[in-house]
This record gives sequence, structure tokens and C-alpha cells, in this order.
Amino acid sequence: MALSETLLPLVLSNLPIILPLLLLLHLALIYTHNSLHKFPGPLLPSLSNVYRFFIVLRQRPELWHQSLHRKYGPVVRLGPNSLMFSSPTSLKAIYGLNKGFVKSDFYIVQQAVVKGERLESLFSTTDNNFHSQFRRCVSSAFAMSALVQYEPFVDNTTKLFLRQTENLFAGKEEGCDFTRWLQFYAFDVIGEITYSKRHGFIENNEDVDGIVSYLSKLFLYVAPVGQMPVLDTLLLKNPIYLKLSQWGLLDSTFPVAKFARDRMAERIPDVDSESLLPVSSTGLPGAGPQQPDLLSKFLAAKEKRPDFMTSAEVQTMAVSMAFAGSETTAITLSAVFYYLLRNPPALEALRREIDSFAREGRFSDYETGLVTWHEAQKLGYLDAVVKEAFRMHPAPGLPLERVVPEPGVEIDGRWVKGGTVVGVSAWVMHRNEDVFGDGAEAFRPERWLPDPAKVAAGEEEEAKRIKNMDGHMLQFGMGSRTCIGKNISLLEIYKVVPSLLRRFEIRLHDPSQEWKLVNAWFVKQNNFQANFEKRPLVMPEGGISEEKV
Repeated sequence: MALSETLLPLVLSNLPIILPLLLLLHLALIYTHNSLHKFPGPLLPSLSNVYRFFIVLRQRPELWHQSLHRKYGPVVRLGPNSLMFSSPTSLKAIYGLNKGFVKSDFYIVQQAVVKGERLESLFSTTDNNFHSQFRRCVSSAFAMSALVQYEPFVDNTTKLFLRQTENLFAGKEEGCDFTRWLQFYAFDVIGEITYSKRHGFIENNEDVDGIVSYLSKLFLYVAPVGQMPVLDTLLLKNPIYLKLSQWGLLDSTFPVAKFARDRMAERIPDVDSESLLPVSSTGLPGAGPQQPDLLSKFLAAKEKRPDFMTSAEVQTMAVSMAFAGSETTAITLSAVFYYLLRNPPALEALRREIDSFAREGRFSDYETGLVTWHEAQKLGYLDAVVKEAFRMHPAPGLPLERVVPEPGVEIDGRWVKGGTVVGVSAWVMHRNEDVFGDGAEAFRPERWLPDPAKVAAGEEEEAKRIKNMDGHMLQFGMGSRTCIGKNISLLEIYKVVPSLLRRFEIRLHDPSQEWKLVNAWFVKQNNFQANFEKRPLVMPEGGISEEKV
């Protein structure tokens, strides 16, 4: 009693000294957490994720990441428990197969909510075992060999897109918001591939159900909140809010999930039923055979693996297609056209290739201008343009975060303790001159083409150089968590780019105006206005060639 009576007044009287000391001790523990004080980086981010939150909130964090690596080198401490790497060797260590890394809680923030329940998707799950089982169930639906089954769906939407571009924008001085128009295209393609039915974006030239606007707002939330995932449990995924939704007192279902459910309901009488039935192309059982769309394949996977692939997983895949399938493809398409319009020699080179192909009679369609996937694969400069657009403007604008397994691993010659969040930014890696050569800040498709002189001399270095560049591209992620839908995205891109260039002369509405980038996890482009003029199709000089494949 005497001690407490003596000690308490002493502590109280010295609070102005004790509290700052306790704060300093707390900050010191944070600073030395997992021995990360050994890694270079700015002081404030190492003490609190709040700093990174506000950097991301300003919507251009990729510029900050690039500046950090220029200042501190190939590894930078990005937060109290996170490191960012930029060396080529770090990619295999972090994203290689069977390394034991899992995705960080940043991805949990991106899980959609339906009736108070989180939808754990292939993209957002942090459970590698769940991801492995889920991917095995649906991987065949996304294989390169399956593209031929989806091409008719893409053709339907692309032909409409070409007609509507002519009807709505050709010869109109006001032009169009090209990024928005391309996103409408990507959304309708995904609708056709997934449900055998377009959503109506292109037909109506409008944001159906406000879904594009909603996704933009959602990613503006996801990016900063993902830097401090605990905030998500206080906001969109507040447990009380979710519980009230489960009881039917509130509706916490994300609009993007409602969007997917509505489309599913057009094909499936009861989306909540555990007995989801395959349907025909008309949406009615028994109406005849159909080209298999993604939903039919998801349902087939459910029939094959009912122990794992439940109705919830079917719906999750449908939501995922709407969630990410349109945004990333539209971003890449915008990048392709913007960089072509900003670099006339590249645009002219691509047009020469396409026109030469047409004059040789090697296209199968001389009415609508539609280019097939197989034909597009023979356009070498097109391939170089697309890859260079991927390099210059990868869709993901934040480090692809992973958690180091226990007890730790060596990354780029440095020991990193288990539990540390690590990652590489595509916006940093894609500008690495050791990998991509001099002038990596410039759009130059020729870097993806072998030097004819070296090839003629029998040198194998060119093939190795291009393969090495391919191996360091992160636009679709890397390793076991590579985007499962990348082949569908490539199918859209390689078809619509040459098809548009066959049909239209495209120019910037105001060449003096630069586009505006918004990095909200995916780096979206604004202020990209373009004008279209109808262009006569280049016809074959000696008739259509028999070589169409």
C-alpha cells in the first residue's frame, strides 16, 4: 500500500515524460519489426501504414514507387511490415511455383458481398488450397484451346461494336470518350462469353445499371483501404452491417454482384437454388444445342465436383467475370490506341502490315472488317504493339502483395522473415532497362521484334532477349496466381484492334490534351477523346487467298 501510494503520484507527476518515452518505444518496436530496419526506405512509411494510405488516396502511387526505387535501390521498405522489390531475380523468389507465399489481406478487401456473405473468389482468396481446388474446377474453361469456342461470341459483339462506332461516332466532330466506349465493348463481350447474352452497353451507348460508374468508385475505395485492410471491417464489411444483411434487415449486396445475379437469373430460374440447371442458347431447357459459354462450363464443373463447386462458387465466377474481366481489358485497349495515336510511325507501321495482309487476300472477312484470332496471330507488328502497350501501361498499379512463409526466405540475396508482406510493382519492373533495354520509358514496339541482321547471322541471342522480356511481364500477374482469364482478354484485344483499324481512321480529338491517369489499383485512363472517320476496306489485289489460316 505504501509503495502504491508513493509510486502512483510519482508516475502521475512524470506523465509528460513517460508518455513520450512509451510512444518512442512503441515506434522503435514498429521500426525494428521483423528486422525491417535493415532495409532502406523513407522513415514515415516504416512507422505507419497511414502514410501509404494517403499516398494511394492521391491516385498516382506508381510514381511514388518508381521514385523510391530510384532513390533507395532494388529493395525498399514500404511500410511497417512490407517491402517492395524491383530486381528481376526477385520475381521468381516471390511469385515462383510452390514457394509457399500467399496473397496479403489487400485482396480480401476486394471480395464482393452477397446477402451479408463474402464471396471468396479465385482472385481475392488468400487460401492457396482453396485457390488450387477452385482453379482445377474451372481451368479448362479458360484454356487457350477453349478460345475457338468463345470466338463466335466475341465476333457477335465486335461486329455490333464496329457498326455502332460507325453509326454513333464516324464523322462526328465531337468524337467519343474512347476509354468508356472500349469498356462498354469489354463488358458486352464478357456478357456474351459468360451468359450468351450482351448486357446492352453498346446497343444503348450507356452505363447499364450504373455498373461502370460503380466499379470506378469501388476501386477508388479498394486501393487506399487495401493499404490498411482493418478499415474494411469498419466500413463495407462491418460485421454488424453484414449480420443485419444476413437477417434480411439490410441489403449489403454489392451492385456488381447484383448485376451478375440478374444476368444469371435470365438463364437460371432460381439462382439461390442448389440445383442450377444447364440451359440452351435461348435460356429455356431443351431448346436445342448451343455453343458452350462460361456459365454452362461453370455449371458442368458443379455437376462434376458438387462437394466443392457449389452454387456460391458458380455465382462467384460470374461476379468475377464482371468485376475484373472488363476493367483490365478496356485499360489495355485504351493504352494500345493512345500510344499508337501518340506515335504516328508505329500506327503507320501497323496499318501497313494490316493493309498488306488485306491486299494479299489473307483476311477471311472483306465485308465487316472483322479479324479472326488465327489471322491476328500472323500479324507480327500487331503482337509487338500489344506487348509494348502491356509493358508501358500494365493494368495493376500497386505491388502484387504476397506474405513470406515461415520461417522466412532469401529474396534477391537478402533474408526476409516470415510474415513480411513483399511485392513487385509492374510499373517499376516494366521500366527496368536491364530487362527491356535502353529507353524503357518510351513506347517502342520494335523492341519486341528480333533484329533481322542478327537473325540472318544465325545468332540466338534475339530469341533469348525477347523470351527474357516476356518472362518479366506482370500485367496478368505471375506464377500460380496468374489471371485465369488472360486468354479471353487476349482474344478480345487481338481481334478488335486490327478490326477497328481496318474500318476507321482514328485520331486524337485534341492532340494538345494528355490523358489523365487514375491509379485506383487498376490504372484507368480519363480524358481520352478520339474521332473516327470511316475507312474503305482494303481489298485483295488478286482475289482472296486460299491461305486464311
